[in-house]
Amino acid sequence: MSKIGKKLITIPEGVKIQVVDGLVKVEGSNGNTDMKVLKGITLKIDGNTLSVVPDNESKQIRSNWGTMRALIQNAVTGAKTDFGKELVIEGIGFRAEVQGTDLVLNLGLSHQVRFPIPIGIKIVTEKNVIKISGHDKAQVGDTAAHIRKLKKPEPYKGKGIHYANETVRRKAGKKAISTSGGGAAKG
Repeated sequence: MSKIGKKLITIPEGVKIQVVDGLVKVEGSNGNTDMKVLKGITLKIDGNTLSVVPDNESKQIRSNWGTMRALIQNAVTGAKTDFGKELVIEGIGFRAEVQGTDLVLNLGLSHQVRFPIPIGIKIVTEKNVIKISGHDKAQVGDTAAHIRKLKKPEPYKGKGIHYANETVRRKAGKKAISTSGGGAAKG
């Protein structure tokens, strides 16, 4: 039995869910999401609750059960409020700004990097922080990962782009060798 799959999904006011021909359509004030119902899963709407029920107990269908419930819950939450991620830029001269439909980044390269903002995603920049938000949790995370990949934080000085809650593991640099004592053999 799936602990996640057993939980009921409460449908808040202003959000409509329809199950049509193997598709789940979630509509809300913040955005609309359509997704295919996974194999072996049945959805039952009862008033303002939705339950996800497996057709049988095979291993694959049990896996699909929890996954489908989590995907629908994320779509319902996204229809009402935005999901968000924050990225921090560290480094001298590293900057980000939104120009039209592009995020323009100065990352210490010989040229500016232009990142096209996907449809359904909102990006706001403040000083050295990039705030990404949208109604689709997977798309927000994917966009943040693509931006981070442009200049990953390096372990010696920490320069690059990292998540706001991420701790960058730092390495010690080369140690200075002292001039007294040690290395040369007398002879």
